[in-house]
Amino acid sequence: MAFIPHTEADVAAMLAAIGVERIEDLFDEIPPRLRVNSLGGVPEELNEMQVGRLMSERARADGTMLSFIGAGAYEHHIPAAVWAIATRGEFYSAYTPYQAEASQGTLQLIYEFQSMITQLTAMEVANASLYDGASATAEAALMAVRANRKSKSARILVPTTLHPHYRKVALAMASNQGLRFEELPYSAAEGIITPESLARYDGEDITALLIPQPNFFGRLEEVDALTDWAHAHQALAIAVVNPTSLALLKPPGEWGARGADIAVGEGQPLGVPLSSGGPYFGFMAAKLEHVRQMPGRIVGRTLDVAGREGFTLTLQAREQHIRRAKATSNICTNQGLAVTAATIYLSLMGPQGLERTAAAAHARTRELVSALTRVPGVRLAFAGPYFHEAVLQLDRPAATVLEALAHDGILGGLDLSGYYPELGNALLVCATETKTAADLERYRSALSEALQAARAA
Repeated sequence: MAFIPHTEADVAAMLAAIGVERIEDLFDEIPPRLRVNSLGGVPEELNEMQVGRLMSERARADGTMLSFIGAGAYEHHIPAAVWAIATRGEFYSAYTPYQAEASQGTLQLIYEFQSMITQLTAMEVANASLYDGASATAEAALMAVRANRKSKSARILVPTTLHPHYRKVALAMASNQGLRFEELPYSAAEGIITPESLARYDGEDITALLIPQPNFFGRLEEVDALTDWAHAHQALAIAVVNPTSLALLKPPGEWGARGADIAVGEGQPLGVPLSSGGPYFGFMAAKLEHVRQMPGRIVGRTLDVAGREGFTLTLQAREQHIRRAKATSNICTNQGLAVTAATIYLSLMGPQGLERTAAAAHARTRELVSALTRVPGVRLAFAGPYFHEAVLQLDRPAATVLEALAHDGILGGLDLSGYYPELGNALLVCATETKTAADLERYRSALSEALQAARAA
């Protein structure tokens, strides 16, 4: 809490109201032998100004790294109003809205969130919500098995261009439920899944095809052809998308002739800070025909007997509400505070603001790639369009180069050798609208020095 407004008179009045003389009396049930009489090593109390100065000094001592890491979590500018509103008591302390009559504000916010996600993805219905993008992907695979009754195989085709963590989470969550995840190799020249590579599955029973857009390499997959292939083979098309990119790219609901069947993704880019890895939230949208197979819950808008607008939990097929065996999921959740921030962020940004953010991120990444590939020993791994990430190949191990960059205060990207060893000394870099021309030049200069030093060693 940033500020506690209680004066001494306020405290005295509250103590009198409950019949207690001192605050210490509230803890009289604690035996004296268990109480700590002093706090050794704790400095003398400071006033507000002194505390603020102390914390600022410690923050400066920690320093701020210039980050060019993306790989599923992105540093975007978050307007100050987003968390100023999200952390108000009305939102910050709100819990699951089981009682609609007492939760109209929370329910309306969730309804608005769902509406924005459907507009962003061009899908018909969205839930609220899931843990993160990885678990949302696993939930989508499980949902596809329930929804695609023509398929009996429970086979899910998973491109290796999908985030490696997403693939691992899907396997951990769903493989023991009978799902078979089969990986699709990517084109070494293009860094995408080519529709021609799916020919070997012709005539086979496939339940669903996962389609990342952009993929883990930042490249843009041939989503129209992949979606049409899935539907031609009686499989569902599951889109795994970056929500910011949808301000520029064709939304999943418009992929191919019929659109994707399910769309999921990580909501962190929508106003949620990096925060050392979380909490984030996952989103899911789908065609209306699949709504009863969606995990989580859906808020609906209705009218009461007096004709006034109201909101309620419309569908909630979770284990709290129905028999466990009939639940669509036993672990999905509404990441309420993060969803609140995302709703406020999208409201403040609007379509134009989100489009400008996406366009600026794309432009910064193109400038970054152009600058870094001018450095001897650095080249772009894959030709073709990308959004705000790209894979670079170095003439030295990426780990040693990243270590040298870190000494200069730069987080230079993600070493891909542990995920895609076939790429050699590969580095995944990302830039967003938060990066300036000076930031890009600083990275280029530091990378050039790091590679020169490595050659001289």
